[in-house]
Amino acid sequence: MRKLATIGAVLLWSTIAFAQDRTITVASTTSTEQSGLFGHLLPLFSKAEGISVKVVAVGTGQALDIGRRGDADVVFVHDRPAEDKFMSEGQGVKRFDVMYNDFVIVGPRSDPARISGSKDVVEALRKIATAKAPFISRGDKSGTHAAELRLWKEAGVDLNAGKDNWYREIGQGMGPALNMASSSNAYLLSDRGTWLSFKNRGELAILTEGDKRLFNQYGVMLVNPAKHPNVKAKDGQAFIDWLVSRKGQEAIAGYKVGGEQLFFPNAPH
Repeated sequence: MRKLATIGAVLLWSTIAFAQDRTITVASTTSTEQSGLFGHLLPLFSKAEGISVKVVAVGTGQALDIGRRGDADVVFVHDRPAEDKFMSEGQGVKRFDVMYNDFVIVGPRSDPARISGSKDVVEALRKIATAKAPFISRGDKSGTHAAELRLWKEAGVDLNAGKDNWYREIGQGMGPALNMASSSNAYLLSDRGTWLSFKNRGELAILTEGDKRLFNQYGVMLVNPAKHPNVKAKDGQAFIDWLVSRKGQEAIAGYKVGGEQLFFPNAPH
């Protein structure tokens, strides 16, 4: 009896160890985590595939660097130029479109820069700079930060002249940036998903939206196991395959906050 119990314990331990072994690490953005999307998606994926997912939620630049070090199996981010560079370096196997939403400029309802109702994001940024109205930047090399910097450049605004005055970089994620903007009645660029999930809005409201330059595409890539043999290629690819499958895409479309859809699936089929 004791021998059978010992064998049973060993078998149970082996089963647990095997189940625990089926865990992948996904380096992703703060927007996918703080919007609540991963909280919605990952239990569905784990139930379907028997694979658990550990998420490292950082800015896109940091997520790609984690992939470059081989410390993640999958990267799921939103900065196409940076993603293309990652692929050109041979760091990823293949890139897939997954979903999109958009960026918005939020700011205080008092709107000292008078940008409310404008769809022209570049003109809105020029007005904020001219008014020297407080603006919070993530300053964290994230996809949102990269998009913001591209828009300031297009607006022809010299940010060096605004630093330590009206323009403040905080080096943090979307949630903390929104909290800071709310407490200081400042403007900022936010992804719509995190904004819709954000509760501590204070006097903040969406003031500029709808410009095609505010389009926000997300992509996913398996980290190249040829460069990093520790990458769990089979299970990592299973996650990607599920994301872009009909079931994964339906799950993304089904995630809503207050009746509003946060992300729109667009994986090619």
